[in-house]
Amino acid sequence: MTAPVLLVIAHGSRDPRHAATVHALTARVRSLRPGLRVETGFLDFDAPSVPQVLERLAARGARDVVALPLLLTRAFHAKSDIPTVLHEALGRLPRLRIRQAEVLGPSPLLNSALERRLHEAGIRPGDRRSTGLVLASAGSTDPEAIAVIAEIARELRHTGWCSVRPAFASATSPAGFPRTEDAVRTLRGEGVRRVAVAPYVIAPGRLPDRIAAGAAGADVRADVLGASPELARLLLTRYDEARVPAARTAVLTA
Repeated sequence: MTAPVLLVIAHGSRDPRHAATVHALTARVRSLRPGLRVETGFLDFDAPSVPQVLERLAARGARDVVALPLLLTRAFHAKSDIPTVLHEALGRLPRLRIRQAEVLGPSPLLNSALERRLHEAGIRPGDRRSTGLVLASAGSTDPEAIAVIAEIARELRHTGWCSVRPAFASATSPAGFPRTEDAVRTLRGEGVRRVAVAPYVIAPGRLPDRIAAGAAGADVRADVLGASPELARLLLTRYDEARVPAARTAVLTA
């Protein structure tokens, strides 16, 4: 039996680094599982769009697709945008069977990717006792997404950091979530000797650039998660989970 096509759905950005990072990630996924057909579609700004990819797949005889949101939390895009785009496509392509996979986070593999980027930025295990960490995500107004970021920050506190503060890059941060620069200043005010900022985002773009600007007062700034080996493995994990019947796997029909 032919394996379902893996369709990675990225948000898209006017920043060309975004698409380049997404394509580097999907290339790594292909290298981990030769023979698996991996396609990339974008919700906005970049091409090809998700409907264009699905139409091309249907024209070439594909019948089974796992649509995987390249998202770290279940917020508006995962709950509304992507299901809407997929349902509209199914209305035109009724012979396709599409299963929407779960978003990437939370996952220990994401935490490992974060640790990798911090290590690459110069953080060593012995540094944590004197280092405060700012976990900087893009931001959301969705309560479920906010709770996930807060829980990840709590988990990281148990890995040796002297303090961990979640922060949002967006201007409309919810109550209790400071901007990156404010979190850095708070840690400084608490007497933390060294401050590191870890972007909890996948690819470069406007909000990651805002995180980088807010991290100007930090001692260490890690890179985005990008095409890390852990992230590529996680995409395959979510793909495999969606291939088997499960209560949390959404099978879409026209």
